[in-house]
Amino acid sequence: MSETTTTTNARTRERLESDQQEQEQTDTCPECGGGLVNDTEHGETVCGDCGLVVEEDEIDHGPEWRAFDSSEKDQKSRVGAPTTNMMHDKGLSTNIGWQNKDAYGRSLSAQQRQKMQRLRTWNERFRTRDSKERNLKQALGEIDRMASALGLPQSVRETASVIYRRALSEDLLPGRSIEGVATAALYASARMAGSPRSLDEMARVSRVEKMELTRTYRYIVRELNLEVKPADPEHYLPRFVSDLNLSDETERRARTLVENARKDGLLSGKSPVGLAAAAVYAAALLTNEKVTQSEVSDVANISEVTIRNRYKELLEADDLSA
Repeated sequence: MSETTTTTNARTRERLESDQQEQEQTDTCPECGGGLVNDTEHGETVCGDCGLVVEEDEIDHGPEWRAFDSSEKDQKSRVGAPTTNMMHDKGLSTNIGWQNKDAYGRSLSAQQRQKMQRLRTWNERFRTRDSKERNLKQALGEIDRMASALGLPQSVRETASVIYRRALSEDLLPGRSIEGVATAALYASARMAGSPRSLDEMARVSRVEKMELTRTYRYIVRELNLEVKPADPEHYLPRFVSDLNLSDETERRARTLVENARKDGLLSGKSPVGLAAAAVYAAALLTNEKVTQSEVSDVANISEVTIRNRYKELLEADDLSA
């Protein structure tokens, strides 16, 4: 045996002995040498002989719920991805991936690819068992598409999905298009969440006309008794300021203009989008930031005439309150 092999074996033995000693030290009490016990209820490791607390505030890797029988345990147990209202089956069904590869990353043969394609087809058919599920699948896809185009968060999409499910369960869809009800549900959800979008913005990403959207929205809100507050101009300000690359000072000044106009009674009967756009334009002028009426008009999707009329009113109200 060579000298190098002997040295390597000696180092390996030393490492194994060192690891064994460390393991024995971790399993024994540093004070009395007694055995350690894990107290999972209190998150501590204590000595079974002298009671010394060796470790505390340990991470509990178990579930956060309690179960008192097997049926309750099965009911509370969770595996897999969380459920979501954005899918017609709430994400509980299986899905066969589109990659034609096995578990080791190897490409499938031609015969296996044909078999997987047939399985995908049948799996897709079984996921939508009746016309209501097919309706729901199409509508939720529309809601997700429009919400992505409008930059709405996940919470707004979930709420819109719940509103559409309620409309479907209460049989409010006959005589109305799937796209119309889905757009109305998303519009209501955005207003309820404090992230409103204008009717023009909704109509631009939707497949329905603005008039149909307005009628469907009023019908859905009335029949489902949704508590949708009137749109506040201040909800539009952060988005307009961000799209125009203006400063925080401009946003604060725009909020002050809207607040003074509210005290003066100028908000009633006027479009909140127009007021918000005019407040941003007026605030930019007051803070010496360069922005044109045309740029604000493009961002807010309203006419320049509306901006000119409203910003003059806002400045007059601001002068009166000063």
